[in-house]
Amino acid sequence: MTLPILETASFDLTLPSTDMKINFRPFIVKEEKILLQALESGESSQIIRALKDIVSACTFNQLDVDKLPTFDLEYIFLKIRSKSVGETAKIKVRCPDDNETFATADVDLSKVEVHVDDEHNNRIVIDEKKNIGVVMKYPTIDTIDPKMDPNTLKTEQLFNVITNSLHQIFEGEKSMAASDYSKEELNKFLEQLDTNAFNRIQQFFSSMPRLKHDVKVTNPKTKVESTVTLTGLNDFFG
Repeated sequence: MTLPILETASFDLTLPSTDMKINFRPFIVKEEKILLQALESGESSQIIRALKDIVSACTFNQLDVDKLPTFDLEYIFLKIRSKSVGETAKIKVRCPDDNETFATADVDLSKVEVHVDDEHNNRIVIDEKKNIGVVMKYPTIDTIDPKMDPNTLKTEQLFNVITNSLHQIFEGEKSMAASDYSKEELNKFLEQLDTNAFNRIQQFFSSMPRLKHDVKVTNPKTKVESTVTLTGLNDFFG
């Protein structure tokens, strides 16, 4: 006798980066097992691979997960998780009043959204008179560590991050694909920039869209109530 095939509910969501609507389903036990094993290993490469495999399978292979901006991938996974194991997650957070005690907060995953800084722009004008500038592309989870702080990177690392994220260079009405140029050529282009222009490019990374949600916690020792901002997928695994 053949075992029954179970039907799985499907849901809709809108990609933060493009406003494209996609379908997704909750993950099944087999997929959850893969994720748990990856988390237990503590290996970033295994966790990323499991994350991408689950997102791909649960969105019915509609997306090229290797090209998704990190914040899209994290947002999709969080929505999948909320429909798979429940919309409320218990997250351990460090209480900011003493910066050492942990408290547990109940987080409604269905209300977590991707937030965009008001000053954020992926089109950056470097020379206003000549209308020279760059168009940046959002990094994927494979190209940049989601926890990266561009202000703490060493010079070579920073240049590598920027060249990997250049999409176009424009001058007036002309635009050139960054992929048509070598790393050396792109580095030389960046080295010509003045400090203000280079800082504006760095600002692209520090102001990128990201998962963000405020929670209130009460320190069990001091009884002080504080608001803690959760950012990025790692904070929601607490």
